Formats: sequence, structure tokens, C-alpha cells
Amino acid sequence: MRFADAPTASVTVEIAAPAATVWAICTDLTRFGEWSPENRGGRWLDGAAGPSLGARFEGVQEHPARGRWETVCEVTAFEPLRRFEWRLGDAGHPGAVWSFDLAPAAAGTTLTESVRMGPGPSGITDAIAALPDKEERIIERRLAEYRAGMTAVLEGIKAAAEAGS
Repeated sequence: MRFADAPTASVTVEIAAPAATVWAICTDLTRFGEWSPENRGGRWLDGAAGPSLGARFEGVQEHPARGRWETVCEVTAFEPLRRFEWRLGDAGHPGAVWSFDLAPAAAGTTLTESVRMGPGPSGITDAIAALPDKEERIIERRLAEYRAGMTAVLEGIKAAAEAGS
């Protein structure tokens, strides 16, 4: 797999809580850092008080290999109780696109978190440029990190939603 292929990863969990409860948690930037091994939270920019189409926010990330950094993201899809999507970087050439998708489930709500790398530059493109012969291995490792992080986030959202917090 190559970066030019726009690699993706996703994780899904079923939550015994209504969509409104799950939605409130997965769109609260301040809570992202509670469960993620990499994300440390975020804040809305430009006077935005919450998610809406076109709203921008700053996210803070931390990774042992890269240190701490901030990203400016823009909400690119916003369908209350159904879809919350944002991109990092340039609109026509994002570094990544992330999303939460909610769907009805027998016990409440199914929540899926997804990511698509590229096509624009990001930290992984720096790693690939430094070790181009290791591109596939770098991508596979990063996708595994993404899946582990998304699993932790979704399990945290599940626990919070089912506890009613």
C-alpha cells in the first residue's frame, strides 16, 4: 500500500445509548483527549461554539516519535445525529479526513470512526520522504496506530454514553 492510494482505517462499536447522547460526546472536542493515545483535545476557532459545516477548530496531538503539535481542521460534513467529518490542511489537498458516523442499532447506536490519509502532506509524508523504501511498512504501522487509537476512543465514548455522562 502506498500513500498515493489514500489508505483508510475504521473501527465500529455498538453503544447502548440513543444517538443524541453519542452525538453530544463525539462532537465535544474537549473530550477527545480523554481516551485517545494521541489526541489531547481541541478548541473551536473563529468564535464557533460547536460543530457546524465549515467551522474550524484546533486539535492538539502528541506522539512519541514526533512530539506535540497542533492542527487546524475544518468541518466538511455535518449531519446532526448522523455524520461529523473534518479535514486537516488544505481543502483541495487535505493531509487527512476523519469522521464519526452514527446509525441506529438494535441496542441503541452504532458508531464508526474513520480516517483517510492524504492526498496532502502530513507527518507521515515526512517519514516516507526520509525512508522511501519503507513506505508500505510506515503506512501499515500508522494505520495500526490509528485503529488502536480509534478503538480506545470508541470504547471511551461507549463507556461515557452508556453511563449517561
